[in-house]
Amino acid sequence: MRVLIDGVPTTDADASVSVFDWVVIRGFGVFEVIRSYGGSPFRLEPHLDRLERSAAALGIPCPARVSLRGWVEEIAAGLGDGYVRIILTGGGRDPAVASPSRTLVMGEQPLEVPDRLSVLPTAAPWHPATDAGGFPGVKWVSYAPNVASTDRARQAGYSDALLISQEGFVLEGPTFTVAWFVDGRIETPALELGILGSITREVMLECARGLGLEVRQGRHPLERLTSADEAFALSTVIEVRPIDRIGEWPLPVGPISASLGRCFAEVVDAETGREPVGLP
Repeated sequence: MRVLIDGVPTTDADASVSVFDWVVIRGFGVFEVIRSYGGSPFRLEPHLDRLERSAAALGIPCPARVSLRGWVEEIAAGLGDGYVRIILTGGGRDPAVASPSRTLVMGEQPLEVPDRLSVLPTAAPWHPATDAGGFPGVKWVSYAPNVASTDRARQAGYSDALLISQEGFVLEGPTFTVAWFVDGRIETPALELGILGSITREVMLECARGLGLEVRQGRHPLERLTSADEAFALSTVIEVRPIDRIGEWPLPVGPISASLGRCFAEVVDAETGREPVGLP
């Protein structure tokens, strides 16, 4: 794994930030994870757009775009296939030991992802479930409730959790977007619910239009999802994966998720120069 700290190459053993940095003390920082295919970052500019928005929302200094782009490309080139993670730390607040905000860019090997997911509906009272809180779509490092939800779902025998608002609306997974096919169209939660504006979600919307599929974004109760013909999860890490169980409700794995998966792969091939992967 390669690591750059403020653009300076650092070994795994020496990579560190101050224990007084608020990313450690308060979980105050923002991040992005960018998929690298054969050394080419996928949709780098939209990821950097989102990183800059997140940093601006929290008042965290963000390096110049040209520097961020160069650091990501450098790590991706040495990584090949995998993930490039950017973290902007909050810096220190104690005047006696104040540390500056740091920019960490690191390469991570690809994770093994199951062919299909099962998810456990989980009430998420910590989720904003609105865009009126002042921080809609901010990708901050404070993921403790989401990580704990994933852990609990896995302990119960599921792949992951599915976050539900206090009003009963479907939101998103702890680290992924969710969508489903029902009544001849794709439905997915609206960004106005405070969910993250996923880059993979945007690719899915592009693919749906290309496939002639209607997409309806809105506020959908869990019952709408559990009665769907099929459902799928979307993220940088898992790409497009079908969901075959939601709590006690089994779902078929159908042709729509397969078509979207093929389309996503074709977009990646076209934009990164990757050799076609030959999905079924």
